[in-house]
Amino acid sequence: MTTATLLIIGVVVVVVAAILAWYVLRQERSKKLKSQFGPEYTHAIHQYGDQAKAEDALMARQKRREKLPLHSLSIQDRESFASKWHQAQSQFVDDPARSIQDADRLVCELMTARGYPMQEFDNRAEDLSVDYPLVVKNYRAAHAIAVRHDEVQASTEELRQALVYYRDLFDELLEAQVAG
Repeated sequence: MTTATLLIIGVVVVVVAAILAWYVLRQERSKKLKSQFGPEYTHAIHQYGDQAKAEDALMARQKRREKLPLHSLSIQDRESFASKWHQAQSQFVDDPARSIQDADRLVCELMTARGYPMQEFDNRAEDLSVDYPLVVKNYRAAHAIAVRHDEVQASTEELRQALVYYRDLFDELLEAQVAG
């Protein structure tokens, strides 16, 4: 064999090895993101229409979340939020619409108290998806029901479901402790 042939074979081997390494790393990244984000991983793929774009977006969420100055609540703050939640939930029978408004407001106040930035809804949901991938879908559903109710399109049963969804996230946020 000539030197040129050996050089070409060497280059082909290196290129194939690089492609194989890239593929294995990409598969590991996908596996890790699926594990961490659960149903939110599938949501992102549907949202972005492409696995690579969705994974890049999820990685960007993680990086943004790592920069947030999140903190645990004091016992007094947790008790105060729990009391406010109980009050909002107990008024559902008499005034479902107000109960949902209060639930949404309390979730936002709790997020603020924990250190989450309060940008537009989609950004809040993305930030939450890093830490709470199992309940963020419900948070989106609760928000959608609340918006439909503002347009007088949500039934009392839908409002009840929204309250349950808000409560799931509220409970997660209230009980969360930041390792430090």
